[in-house]
Amino acid sequence: MVKLSEVKITIATAIAAAFGFIIALIWKEIIVGLFALAGLTINDIADGTGAIIAIISGIIITLVCVFGILYISKWGGVEK
Repeated sequence: MVKLSEVKITIATAIAAAFGFIIALIWKEIIVGLFALAGLTINDIADGTGAIIAIISGIIITLVCVFGILYISKWGGVEK
């Protein structure tokens, strides 16, 4: 029989991985946008203001996701 603690650990690991995936996607968009700003047309960040907004958004989303990973890890009983 599967124990509740094993289910919590599995769910916590999956949610932490999802947060990591969100972080990776947001930073991918920022990096691609900065390349476009430098003249390598890959995305649609059109000016310096757009780049700054994208970077700040990326930092905020990263912080939220990291705190989410920490919280879910503690909830799921994932130890260091």
